[in-house]
Amino acid sequence: MNPSLPGYLTKQESIAVAGADDLLIRSLLDRNQFDDPLDEALNMGISSATWPLFGLLWPSGLFMAERLALRPVSDERILELGCGLGLSSLVAHRRGAQVTASDCHPLTHSFLDENTRLNGLSPLTYRHGLWGQAALREDGLPVLTQTRDTQLTGVFDLIVGSDILYERDDKGALAGFINAHAAPHAQVWVIDPNRGNRSAFHQHMARAGFALQEQVMNHAAHGQRLAFRGRMLTYTRA
Repeated sequence: MNPSLPGYLTKQESIAVAGADDLLIRSLLDRNQFDDPLDEALNMGISSATWPLFGLLWPSGLFMAERLALRPVSDERILELGCGLGLSSLVAHRRGAQVTASDCHPLTHSFLDENTRLNGLSPLTYRHGLWGQAALREDGLPVLTQTRDTQLTGVFDLIVGSDILYERDDKGALAGFINAHAAPHAQVWVIDPNRGNRSAFHQHMARAGFALQEQVMNHAAHGQRLAFRGRMLTYTRA
């Protein structure tokens, strides 16, 4: 158990990212870790079953980090949605990009700060980001009033998200959230491990004025990496 992150067991690993130096990442030991004594996560609709997911490394996040490692650094503003452990944001931040990491889990910020410290980096901007009905309490007030983090505001030139199409979204809350934070000429990158919700997301993004380029990802297992099948979705303003 890490004394600076009490309540659950963690592990520390060196993560190889193609195109970038390795990163030290503190993550949850496994999916059985859980600690929500103040019901912060529960009040945001995060169940005990889904609570640990923010603190694990996922293949989609690694592929997104590698894609950002190859993007030329400029003065563009980058936003990562559902950042979890923030691997992609950390890669971009270390390269000097203007990146903001965002998530809805109440402990994401603590883990992000810890991983920033482990790698000797300056503080990384973090904002609370939650979309759709989950962003409202039963009385209709924003869930943000129950968190310690500043709400996400502003627009960005590049918005990235790995494995964020995990829930059915008939009303297009995610696409609406992206549209609200996308600059007029923004590009959006989404890596989806074939969760089954792409079609509806495509339609909502099209209604918001985004055109799609889709790339099949089919990677065989290699070394310690598991096999991966999915799609790289690139959206630009139509």
